[in-house]
Amino acid sequence: MTQSESGQVLEFDPSAHHGKQLAALDLGSNSFHLLIAQESHGRIQVIDKFKEMVRLAEGLTDDGPISPKVANRALAFLELVSQRLRSIDPANVRIVGTNTLRQAKDQKFMAKAEEILGHKIEIISGREEARLIFMGVCHDLGGESTRRLVVDIGGGSTELILGRMTTPETLESLHMGCVSMSQRFFADGRIDKKSMNAAIKHALVELEPVAHEFVSLDWESAVGASGTINTVSDVLTPMTGSDLITPTALKQLKQALIDAGSVDKLDLEGLSDERKAVFAGGVAILSAIFDALKIREMTAAQAALREGLIYDLLGRQHEDDAREHTVESLIQRYRIDAIHARQVRETAITLLAQIALDWDLVAAQHKLSLAWAASLHEIGMDISHSGYHKHGEYLLENMDLPGFSRSEQRQLAILVRSHRRKLVPELFSDQQDLLRLAIILRLAIVLHRSRSHTPLPHIELKANDKKITLSLPKAWLEDHPLTAEDFANEAKYLQAIELPLHIKTQ
Repeated sequence: MTQSESGQVLEFDPSAHHGKQLAALDLGSNSFHLLIAQESHGRIQVIDKFKEMVRLAEGLTDDGPISPKVANRALAFLELVSQRLRSIDPANVRIVGTNTLRQAKDQKFMAKAEEILGHKIEIISGREEARLIFMGVCHDLGGESTRRLVVDIGGGSTELILGRMTTPETLESLHMGCVSMSQRFFADGRIDKKSMNAAIKHALVELEPVAHEFVSLDWESAVGASGTINTVSDVLTPMTGSDLITPTALKQLKQALIDAGSVDKLDLEGLSDERKAVFAGGVAILSAIFDALKIREMTAAQAALREGLIYDLLGRQHEDDAREHTVESLIQRYRIDAIHARQVRETAITLLAQIALDWDLVAAQHKLSLAWAASLHEIGMDISHSGYHKHGEYLLENMDLPGFSRSEQRQLAILVRSHRRKLVPELFSDQQDLLRLAIILRLAIVLHRSRSHTPLPHIELKANDKKITLSLPKAWLEDHPLTAEDFANEAKYLQAIELPLHIKTQ
């Protein structure tokens, strides 16, 4: 039992709903949002929404950890919503952290939060956040063939997206949000012309590197998402008689804030008490965006990141995984030998199936990570053949990979880095499953040493904690002496990590 956004106390009865339930929890810098939806006959219906203005960004400290007061406030809310998540299939739950958790170096908080929730928390990049926001807004409003601008002002970051239908074309994530801006320019609660102008000027400086690209591309409509912009629309409705946000209306709103003089004296219809402390910072950012991007009018949308998570989750379940599209795009962009990559991928998955139980690699993510690494293991060759596995690691760790969380991206980079030459145990830390996936990938690559399109013979792989045994036809191995030599070298690399490789002929 917990409270919804409307303040009603809700009790969930699993028998009252039929069809598959999905959950998206957005651990934002200002607010935490939980969305529960139900898929039935191809349609999505929202069942429950829960929100708490945690203001996680207020807890950021110079040395990384989140302050105890704010951490406890956040964990208390997670305790409440964890009950609501228990009745939902874990495969249908996604939990993501955004700007503040991207910055915070607080493994203790993360571990406690994941323990409470019973789920892993994905830390997503700013551009991935932007992609998901655009997906949520456009699914909610309906696809348009014309280009649409979507703006989302969060607690610690601001996302700008241009795109058509549900496909983003240009994405940017800026390091400013309503909480961070309010802390910097309105920390003492005073709101005057000087502080407002200083905040707007700071936001304009942040916008300057990206403004030209957005202005140069025409769009038909501008839409704002999330709390700040929705609150601005709510406040403007009684103030101006319209919920439409325009430069004139924003000017009137800024003056109203300055006339109030302080956060404590804000008394605007449509502005909740809990948002007052961060409202001036949000208005300053929105004013700068209107100025820099030359926006004439903007409407507010109810959907945002959490709705995007639901649709992205459904895409993964219905073979429309954004991560697969990203991998395919990289294969083309970096001129990877697609036929060879597919052969290695298929062989790696076949080997995984033979030892998945023995090596405890039965999670869906294990198969996905191995498949993506096999597809991209030669991505670094587009830079140089010398040390291309290291080039591949750098590319995959540092580029934007739509659909991937930061941890998925790092794991993919490690697998590609480790697919040849010496294994570096330090890369794997306590991730034994990742090391085992790397070994399977290495064996698959050796088996395709000749880059022949001829199908491989029957291969049998067995493994336990003490050794690996690979059984091959004797005649085939004799016909592939370079592959036999590669296996001899591979045995040396694996012996160095105390995992002997035995090649058995039959």
